[in-house]
Formats: sequence, C-alpha cells, structure tokens
Amino acid sequence: MTRLNELRLISRVAQMYHLEGRRQAEIAEHLRLSQATVSRMLKRAEAEDIVRTSVTPPVGTYSELEGALREKYDLPEAIVVECTEDRDGAIMARIGEAAAHLLEVTLAPGEIIGVSSWSQTISKMVENIHPLKSAQAKYVVQTLGGMGDPSVQTHATQLTTRLARLTGAEPKLLAVQGVTTSREAKFLMQADPYVRETMDLFGSITLAIVGIGAVEPSELLARSGNIFSSRELSDLAEAGAVGDISLRFFDKNGKPVKTPLDDRVIGLPLEDLERVDRVIALAGGSKKTDAIAGALRVGVIDMLVTDKFTAQRLIN
Repeated sequence: MTRLNELRLISRVAQMYHLEGRRQAEIAEHLRLSQATVSRMLKRAEAEDIVRTSVTPPVGTYSELEGALREKYDLPEAIVVECTEDRDGAIMARIGEAAAHLLEVTLAPGEIIGVSSWSQTISKMVENIHPLKSAQAKYVVQTLGGMGDPSVQTHATQLTTRLARLTGAEPKLLAVQGVTTSREAKFLMQADPYVRETMDLFGSITLAIVGIGAVEPSELLARSGNIFSSRELSDLAEAGAVGDISLRFFDKNGKPVKTPLDDRVIGLPLEDLERVDRVIALAGGSKKTDAIAGALRVGVIDMLVTDKFTAQRLIN
C-alpha cells in the first residue's frame, strides 16, 4: 500500500499543477511539502504515466509527413504546407507564404542573408513578407549572378533589393552573368571590385535561402539566359545529375556532379553552402521530386519547406 499512497499524492500534485493551474510554490505550501519535493513529484508523474503529453496538430498541418521527412532524410526540420492542387503555381504560392512567416519569426538581428535570385518560389516568399521592425538583417547577399536577358534580368535585382528593404538590410548585388561563356570570362568578371565585394561575403552568410532546380531549368531561369545549352544539360543528365542548387549539380545520392561547367558559374559553391549556419530550401512539384530527394542527401539543407503532395512522393 505504500506505493499506492505515494502515487496518490503524486497524482494530487499533478492535478493541482496541470489542471488547477497552481504554481509549485503554492502547491508546496498547501500540502506542506518542500518545493523541491513538488518538482520531483511532477517529474515522477510523467515517469509513472500519470501525466501524458498529447499534441493535436490543427487541421491543415502535417506533422506526420514532416516527421517522416526528418527521419528518412536525416533532416533537422521540415515544414509541409497545405495545398489543394498539385500544380506548380499553387504550390509555389503556398510554400512562399509559409517561408515568409518563418523568416519573419526567426530572423535574428545582424543576420547576413544569402538568397538565390532566380527562384520563383523565393520570389513568392518575398511577396508575402511584411516589413520587419524588430529584427534587422545586416546584408542580403545575391548568391548567383543576376545579369542576363534584359527583359528579365531586373527580376534578380528587384528580388534582392526588395528583400533587403523588408528586412532592414543593405543589398549586395552580384551584377554579372550566372553562367559565363568561358572559364577565362568568369575570372575576368570576378575581378571587378563590386563583384569581389559581394563574393567576399559568401563566407559570412548566416542564413541561406535556396531553391532546388531540376536539370531541366525553370521557365524563369530559362528566360534569364543563365543556363547551359541543351547539349550541356544532356551531358549533365548522362553524368547522373538530377538537380541543382544555384546551378551546382548533384546526383540522386546527393553527390556533387563535377564537370568543367562548374568553372563557368558565378555563384555560391556547395562547399561554401555547407558552412552556412542555417540553410532553408523552398521547393515542391512533381517535376522536382527527384531533384529535392537528391538535394536532401547532399547534407547542406537544415530545413525544407514543401507541399503535402511532394512530401508524400518524397517519403514513398
């Protein structure tokens, strides 16, 4: 009976604390116990299964899918968003909204944000951000060259400068082509002092926001001109590439696919991305499923924001 009497008292302490909302000091005084004893009893109540913690996810959230993604890909965090249509436009909009909220509530003062400027999903995120008053970032750094077709190249500049304005940061633009015509042309462009100033910040980025691309480029990237030729893309696919992060390609196992084409890209390498404290990837859609799976195995992504349809495909 001693154990039963002990458990009865533990149950009463748990009831007063969890159901009646009393403070530990108040419980101790009421029951003539020390506060240390009350604290030990509350821990014991959990160990004895008297108190059980239950989390009921709201409708429209997908904690089971998020948990499955974390487990399967050894991913620190995942956000799976509600989406009524398995369609690229709808998916990008929902991911952008969720990513905007995430950035608003987690941005720390003085952050140096690296942003891939040719992602339509990241563009949707920027459209949904409210101007931040408390946390002020230091810089927003463009991590992939933004020059290209004059009809669309302003997109990269506007995305970077708008995100900087919303976060109270100073924009650092990479006003060169993302893909140069040759290795020599790349070295020449990188010698520009303004380009060098931006690239020198790559090693100081504390938060990188990246898109994930399939080998076949997105409509926006294709129109920008910052892509390889059809023959070069075909060679990448033959070499095992399934996708890219800022035009740095990888295979289905997350291994970098290194080719001479790397020497023509002006942007953040995967090795530098690996050293960034927090990397958030925004991606979804059936065409990108293999690319996202490969990207998660690269080992540089800390959080994936995707949709429920893509999450299910990634798990299956």
